[in-house]
Amino acid sequence: MVDLELSPPEPVPSASAMRRALRRAADGVSLDVTEASVLLHARGDDLDALLAAAGRARDAHLLAEGRQGVVTYSKNVFIPLTRLCRDRCHYCTFATVPHRVESIYLERDEVLEIARQGAAAGCKEALFTLGDRPEDRWSHAAEWLEARGYSSTVDYVRSCAIAVLEETGLLPHLNPGVLSWAELTRLKPVAASMGMMLETTAERLWSEKSGPHYASPDKEPAVRLRVLDDAGRVAVPFTSGILIGIGETRAERAESLLALRRTARQYGHVQEIIVQNFRAKPGTAMSGMPDADLQDLAATTAVARLLMPSDVSVQAPPNLVGDELPLLLRAGIDDWGGVSPVTVDHVNPESPWPQIDHLAERTAASGFEMRERLTAYPRFVRAGLAGDSTQWIDPRIAAHVDALADEDGLALPDAVPTGREWQEPDGGFASLGRTDLHRSIDTVGRTGDRRGDFDTVYGDWDELRAQVPSGSAPQRLDSDVRAGLRLAEQDPAALLDESSTAAAMALMTCDGPAMDELAGIADGLRREVVGDDVTYVVNRNINFSNICYVGCRFCAFAQRERDADAFRLSPEEVADRAEEAWRAGATEVCMQGGIDPKLPVSGYADLVRAVKARVPEMHVHAFSPMEIVSAAAKAGVSVAEWLTELRDAGLGSIPGTAAEILDDEVRWVLTKGKLPAAEWIDVVSTAHRLGIPSSSTMMYGHVDTPEHWLGHLRTLASVQDTARANGVGGFTEFVPLPFVHRNAPIYLAGIARPGPTRRDNRAVHAMARVLLHGRIDNVQCSWVKLGDEGTSEVLTGGANDLGGTLMEETISRMAGSEHGSARTIEQLHGLADRVGRRARQRGTTYEPVGRVQLGLTAP
Repeated sequence: MVDLELSPPEPVPSASAMRRALRRAADGVSLDVTEASVLLHARGDDLDALLAAAGRARDAHLLAEGRQGVVTYSKNVFIPLTRLCRDRCHYCTFATVPHRVESIYLERDEVLEIARQGAAAGCKEALFTLGDRPEDRWSHAAEWLEARGYSSTVDYVRSCAIAVLEETGLLPHLNPGVLSWAELTRLKPVAASMGMMLETTAERLWSEKSGPHYASPDKEPAVRLRVLDDAGRVAVPFTSGILIGIGETRAERAESLLALRRTARQYGHVQEIIVQNFRAKPGTAMSGMPDADLQDLAATTAVARLLMPSDVSVQAPPNLVGDELPLLLRAGIDDWGGVSPVTVDHVNPESPWPQIDHLAERTAASGFEMRERLTAYPRFVRAGLAGDSTQWIDPRIAAHVDALADEDGLALPDAVPTGREWQEPDGGFASLGRTDLHRSIDTVGRTGDRRGDFDTVYGDWDELRAQVPSGSAPQRLDSDVRAGLRLAEQDPAALLDESSTAAAMALMTCDGPAMDELAGIADGLRREVVGDDVTYVVNRNINFSNICYVGCRFCAFAQRERDADAFRLSPEEVADRAEEAWRAGATEVCMQGGIDPKLPVSGYADLVRAVKARVPEMHVHAFSPMEIVSAAAKAGVSVAEWLTELRDAGLGSIPGTAAEILDDEVRWVLTKGKLPAAEWIDVVSTAHRLGIPSSSTMMYGHVDTPEHWLGHLRTLASVQDTARANGVGGFTEFVPLPFVHRNAPIYLAGIARPGPTRRDNRAVHAMARVLLHGRIDNVQCSWVKLGDEGTSEVLTGGANDLGGTLMEETISRMAGSEHGSARTIEQLHGLADRVGRRARQRGTTYEPVGRVQLGLTAP
């Protein structure tokens, strides 16, 4: 038995503090943590006043959601996939040990039998509940999975969810515990919603031996908050909540609710907050602790309703409160959660579900109609099926959801769940929309300066402002400049060492004569490594789709399918453009696009095969790490398996784009849903291991600082060291990408600065040459972003490559770049002439080319 402690004593708020907090609650004013903590103490008349305020807030919520007077529930079956868990929560009887269960996991047939029983009883949700990563603690679990061909519990969950969709038509709601961004991305296509209780943000309850979450790695508050944010980034309709009465103080409880409010505001993905009361269970370390008081539950539920954004529902489990159902309705709930006519609550087996008819009667007695919903709440169902701004419902389960939903997004009363194929058929895709944008962007331009869903698709701009790293504008430091310059001359790569941070930062932020000297050193290193030739590749950029719902806040390229500037190219049209480029002398096509949900599983391979079939000798340089992760998740395979297939289809190399800044502090400001830095590194490193080279990039001049630039270059150096250690080439070049601000959403919202300065451009290119010396030989400049003058300047400060002729370029032009979208061979030679150097054509990986084009390259 663990020596558990109750929450420490708390001061009782004064009567005046309570009156003030109640007045602000009644007025609908946003409450802070102090006011919320005070209200959690409300009892007697104060509690009545608090419940009345919460009831009004709930009624306003229902009115806004279009279901005035309706309290919802979900008719479900509970599928306890495994009761093993790597955590050791001291109140839990669900998790157990291998010798106490008949089977380590439910077999797939057992899962389907439960689901079929649910479908026969009219259920529409399959609630998957299981312990966190049992294979990490129990060898029995790892052996069970391996024997059946699964690499992890998450893989098995995915397989079972697909089986339920195809065999029964029930909609999976997945509760696998802590998930990574990649795992959420992998599971989203097989689930209408997911969930994970936050429980508490009180770290002491996890870190101290007397705490209920001690020795439970997945209960670390920071880890669970990261999952909540990642679920928002991936656009998963998500359920979370708190568990009260486990030793937390009321202030800590208020902090937990405010943490949920923050992520709900930022990403809009939290569909409901559950306020669950602790119930002591025999045989657990907390069996002697008192159950959470129901008055306390009512006060907490009311405060949750007052704190949450108006589009978030508040739920309390109806089987844990005895006869006090009216109390919860008074406290502001608008949902009863999942109620099963078939299975028990395996987490609280001692507390049976109320009969649905009885629950409806009790709800009606309090003045509400009870209606069934789906596992995804109505607003997500409506938006997801409409293909609205954010892709809440994956296209592969849209038909499953649509079959069970009425026009309001609630459950269709008479719908009978029926199994449907989950994976969409392969079979190509057709061109759509403004397919001439690659040309008309330079003549007609874009239709408007922003998307029509600007105010919603990128998350809450006010919440975002609070996350911007401090010191966004580069600071000019004078100290250590001389020491840095000496080191740059004598041992340039040593500036990457942590011990040289002060010197490296001094150079990264220098100006004037010091900047000129740094540029001269960088130019000398360039001459030593690659000579005086200014290289370029004759290539064509082909953006095959700009339809994307990820929500990158710096991107002016992405469009909704219904937007005027949206387009998608068929493989045949992409091949036409590749052939046109080949006839004009190109040796490479660079293909990238938005994360288009309508692209079939085979879509990326189809594009590569179409180009190689039409022009076998063309080098295909294609697909960013974000595209790769998304496509692999869609196909249900690993990144390595997906890249192997693409390599065998003819993929020659990948662009190291989607890097932006490889620091999640900055990434989560720049983008709502793009892959984390660790995932980018993993994708690129996997490509390198498979013998697929890549470029590397950094987009700078937005909300970043010079410290982030240094960290980014250190990360690239580490990735390159790994590639070299594995005996492969790794990065072919480094490409600094100045932020083009004009039409970028994050700039239009007043958060980002208007791109880098001339000094910043010189510093980044020069420092890239110095810091990556001995690791990455080629530093490329982006003429489409820098223009002729800026290009000339960095060519005399460390850069040696002009990139490509492009022939078409829509990403930078949509963002407002004013330097065109194509260059001829003569124009690129003219850029080299400006700095007194010779231009030379190269291949994608900087090899000599067999065909040298001397004329115009524009098709």
